[in-house]
Amino acid sequence: MPTIDSLAHRLKAYLNTDQINLVKRAYYYAEQAHDGQKRRSGEPYVTHPLEVAGILADMHMDHQSLMAAMLHDVIEDTGIGKDAIRDQFGDVVAEIVDGVSKLTHMQFEDKTLAQAENFQKMALAMARDIRVILVKLADRLHNMRTLGVLRPEKRRRIAKETLDIYAPISQRLGMHQMRIEFEDLGFAAMHPMRSNMLTHAVRNARGNRSEIVTKVVDSITNRLEKQGLNGRVMGREKHLYSIYKKMKVQRKSFSEIMDVFGIRIIVDSIDSCYRCLGLVHNLFKPIPGRFKDYIAIPKANGYQSLHTTLFGLHGIPVEVQIRTQEMEDMANNGIAAHWLYKSGDEALLGSRDRTRVWLQNLLELQQKAGDSLEFIENVKVDLFPDDTYVFSPQGDILELPRGATPVDFAYAVHTDIGSSCVACRIDRKLASLSQPLDSGQTVEIITAPGARPNAAWLNFVTTSKARSNIRHYLKNQKRTESIALGRRLLSKVLTPMGIRLEELEKADISRTLKHTGFDKLDDLLEDIGLGNRMAYLVARHLADTHESMAHQMDLSNPEKPLTIRGTEGMVISFAKCCHPIPGDPVVGHVSSGRGLVIHTESCRNITEIRHNPEKVLEVDWDKNVHGEFYVDLEVAFEQLQGMIASLATTVTAAEASIEKISVEEKDARLSQAQLLIKVKDRVHLALVIKRLRTIRGVTSISRRRET
Repeated sequence: MPTIDSLAHRLKAYLNTDQINLVKRAYYYAEQAHDGQKRRSGEPYVTHPLEVAGILADMHMDHQSLMAAMLHDVIEDTGIGKDAIRDQFGDVVAEIVDGVSKLTHMQFEDKTLAQAENFQKMALAMARDIRVILVKLADRLHNMRTLGVLRPEKRRRIAKETLDIYAPISQRLGMHQMRIEFEDLGFAAMHPMRSNMLTHAVRNARGNRSEIVTKVVDSITNRLEKQGLNGRVMGREKHLYSIYKKMKVQRKSFSEIMDVFGIRIIVDSIDSCYRCLGLVHNLFKPIPGRFKDYIAIPKANGYQSLHTTLFGLHGIPVEVQIRTQEMEDMANNGIAAHWLYKSGDEALLGSRDRTRVWLQNLLELQQKAGDSLEFIENVKVDLFPDDTYVFSPQGDILELPRGATPVDFAYAVHTDIGSSCVACRIDRKLASLSQPLDSGQTVEIITAPGARPNAAWLNFVTTSKARSNIRHYLKNQKRTESIALGRRLLSKVLTPMGIRLEELEKADISRTLKHTGFDKLDDLLEDIGLGNRMAYLVARHLADTHESMAHQMDLSNPEKPLTIRGTEGMVISFAKCCHPIPGDPVVGHVSSGRGLVIHTESCRNITEIRHNPEKVLEVDWDKNVHGEFYVDLEVAFEQLQGMIASLATTVTAAEASIEKISVEEKDARLSQAQLLIKVKDRVHLALVIKRLRTIRGVTSISRRRET
């Protein structure tokens, strides 16, 4: 079992005496605070923070991180508060400890929501100080190492959370060694039998392959020595979880996965990396298309290396990674590697440079997300990037997930560019905004001042930044439109009572808001516009509280119908069962959550509620109605050659557009086409039908209504 003295001895390698004494003081403070507390294993509780500090010491983390590691459970598990820690150890340590402290005092009915809330707090804390996440990861790593004493269901829950959140975060921050241990420990806890079987299989396979690996390593080592290059060559082991994932995803057998050998070469400089690449390509033939240069274009987490795959001995593929020692340390410890080469504020600044963009995106996602579950869903997408590198017209490189589109690129450049993009050029040619991007392409975004995000973009964007910004805009747009509709609906009902909404006194409105449970009038109007609250009930309460109570609501009074302009947006929609168009006699059905749905007066779907004033409003078309409206037509025709083309051409010539067409045979001579077309109004529809009747072979045309 480690002790504070053994840890202090290790720290002498990179910390001075004063810093080591501060770490020891934090340990003794934690030991006193946790006095009498035991872990599930029966060990004194203080062994846990000591082990967490030991994990950080292996990364050469600074003394403040180690002090925070010693104290990270004090706020949560003892009666000592943040202010007491600040008084004893300063602001920086207190802030890190507070950032790491878990939200165990918050009770959630839903475990998923608890996980989401915890992660949201962690994301905000790490934006303030990146050391928060490093202490948190070390804390989780030691907990994973000691999972064995917990109940199986709790083991699986913690393991799943680790695989879902903590392993991807460590990968995103470039901490390869920690990610591997998270994945293997999580795999063993989630699937103990599969893990045991793979462990035995790997052990058996290792003996068979050691001879081939040794020969390849010796060949490369000899060639490096002959050319005067200093380098270490070593075989690279695959870890269990990566073998399991490849077998599962690629549907390959264990022998196929283990047929690929891994070699890592560590040299002294970047120049030597490229010289070494030439040597191994001369020694063994490279497999085309398998070379990647992550030195010239590092990954988003700072990872750098040359990757190539060779035909080795007996034609067996050999995956080779070539890097410097500093790149090796960065690959294994990621952000934490800054403390190997720098110290104090300089290291902190370096780590922030490398993760600044990601953390800014996290904060933006947190602000735009509707709730913590939406936030964590977006972040999970962001934690699994694949390598697609594209260029801006200025030559800047952006990394995007596989399948990303120009809209994702636009939002990656800047939120305002994404929100106002209307078109794009890929490699100087006009292209669709939904076209998936490939590595190496140059993308130029065309914007327009009045342009706004399109709801259809949600069908193809892949990045969390694009998705959250589009959703945020649509939510705000729907709220604005709902408030406007709610105001119109309420004013319409108040008018027969001789009351104008604008002239109501604040006291009357306040009483109604209190009665309905809203803080602001806009919130109440939005609820009316969305159809969640009836306008006439709100109007009745306003009338009752109004000074002139002589006017009482008369529902039989023929009120002036609400006019439909066609530009109301998402809160007024047109029923798909009857497809009303301007000129049709229409009524409005107030539908909860959808706002006002417009039906034709004769629509069968509203027959039962047609005269219910609580659910149906009298509406009419505005004289200057704008927009395009769907109509279903049934066209019966003789089976002549080219009839479908004639129908389509005629509809287009009448300045209408076909959205959908389907044809079915009625008998040996006649067929029937179902056309879904867009028209401006009944006059436009009459013109389209008149043109269609002139086609030779058309026998009948009728407007189809679903029942």
